[in-house]
Amino acid sequence: MRLEPRRNNRLSLRSRNLRATGAAACLAAAALLLTACGQSSDSATSAATEAAKVLPQKTTASPSATAELTEDQQERKRVLDATKVTFDDAATTAVGEVANGKLVDLDLEGVDDDDRDESPSPSPSGSGSPTGSASPTGSASPTGSPAATGSPSASPGADGPVWVAEVAEKDGTVHTVRINAVDGKVIEARVDADQDAEDKKQTADRLAQATQTPEQAAKVATEKKKGTVTSVGLDDNDGNGVVWSVDVVGSDWKKTTFDVDAKNDTIVREETDND
Repeated sequence: MRLEPRRNNRLSLRSRNLRATGAAACLAAAALLLTACGQSSDSATSAATEAAKVLPQKTTASPSATAELTEDQQERKRVLDATKVTFDDAATTAVGEVANGKLVDLDLEGVDDDDRDESPSPSPSGSGSPTGSASPTGSASPTGSPAATGSPSASPGADGPVWVAEVAEKDGTVHTVRINAVDGKVIEARVDADQDAEDKKQTADRLAQATQTPEQAAKVATEKKKGTVTSVGLDDNDGNGVVWSVDVVGSDWKKTTFDVDAKNDTIVREETDND
């Protein structure tokens, strides 16, 4: 009977030890769990950070802006967008105003740089491209060439763009004919008052040397560069005969000038205005 209390004491001590050990184990397990959770959270955050470094961010692509046009190109576009009458139609109308007349020069006002230097800018608007067509409206002209520009003169006003033609009589007397480039109607036809006998002789001599028409020269130029004819003029070729100087504006709204031999339709000079 004496041994019973000791045995009970030992059992009680063992019980306390087991409880203490169990508690310690639980504490250790809880600590482990917390550590694991922390590591898991840290790992997830780290993985997300690394993924962000590798994977491209989703962005909304903005549409590419149209290449910015120079002031000269904008001016050509404004004038040509409003022009409805083609170069060759304007030429036919102008020649019809002078008995037995021949075209010497035809320009679409406002397209050439000199035109804008001497007068206000035109106000027409629109959105046509001259490429590959004979006219800014896309309708092919009889020569297969497009519309025209060149010598200094007043820019078109509120009524729209204007073709300015010089048509000579057989003796070289020059008439100026202004044509509305939208409806094709003649605005004015008059004899130039400031020409003298020498001027008339020079004009008559040049026309006598030109065996090719301005329409043929325009066709040669537009076969080399697709676009709209904005000017055709008969000029001296530095003492080597005469040339038709033809301006063509392409789809990039740049102007290229071609000097076409007025006897054999060959291009003797070519220059592009990149402005």
